[in-house]
Amino acid sequence: MKLVIIEPLGVEETRLLALAKEKLCDRVEIVYYDTRKTDTDTLVMRAEDADILAFSNLPFKKEVLERCKKLKMISVAFTGVDHVAMDYCRERGILVCNCAGYSNTAVSELVIGLALSLYRNIIPCNEAVRREKDKTGLIGLELEGRKFGIVGLGAIGSRTARLARAFGCQVYAYNRSPKTVEGVKMTDLDTLLRECDIVSLHVPLTEETKGLIDEEKLSLMRPDAVLINTARGPVVDSAALARALKEGRLAGAAVDVFETEPPISAEHPLLSCPNLIATPHVAFATKEALYKRAVIVFENIVKYLDGCPQNVVG
Repeated sequence: MKLVIIEPLGVEETRLLALAKEKLCDRVEIVYYDTRKTDTDTLVMRAEDADILAFSNLPFKKEVLERCKKLKMISVAFTGVDHVAMDYCRERGILVCNCAGYSNTAVSELVIGLALSLYRNIIPCNEAVRREKDKTGLIGLELEGRKFGIVGLGAIGSRTARLARAFGCQVYAYNRSPKTVEGVKMTDLDTLLRECDIVSLHVPLTEETKGLIDEEKLSLMRPDAVLINTARGPVVDSAALARALKEGRLAGAAVDVFETEPPISAEHPLLSCPNLIATPHVAFATKEALYKRAVIVFENIVKYLDGCPQNVVG
């Protein structure tokens, strides 16, 4: 069988291939591509003879998959799989496995970092020093005692809750299904939005969550509250969020994800907003997390070859 690693996975090539060899031995032929390409023709050329594919958040649409006649399994080096034509995979019987859990620490730590950046004006403070200014207008706030709301209490949301508690926050959470986490007060979404100082989003992108935080939901938030989105871009109505920030109906926001993968157009409505921190989808991207992810990618393949697949999605 042929495994095609169709793009770099964030781990140095020699280390990645050594790991693949360690996990897979000689059970598959491995083909590795050290560049990321998104055009259909290149993807087809690289993938058409593969029995197994490995990639991260590279968009894989039906028009590519239907030309990969030998494909039996995809090991997605990511948690979400909304970039993969899952309906077609189900129709074809292509097994799709993800890397759930690899970035729990990375994402939750960035959430806290973004909250601190918003509350302590870290970016404006850096700019002030470089412009020979002092702390005038830059007095910050403390996390301790704040109401920290988490929308989606999965693995990342739960870890974020623990970190927020460590900072002395009162943690509230909304989850679609009933859940109990020590020290977390469960509530409905509207109540969470009304009461919390900080709201952090941790839901997958589905038909139900697309546009979850829209004009109506944003109107429930307090004008001194901040919103953090490290989940998926389309979970938030970006135009509505931009209006709320520009009109002073929201104190600030931190956004790591957008409707498309960065680079983002300079004309994006959020990029002209005050009190906005934008990062280029880096929440998952630490050296530690990317190595953990590579381990899971190959372990998924081993389990598939052994006839007992793990981390199966959809």
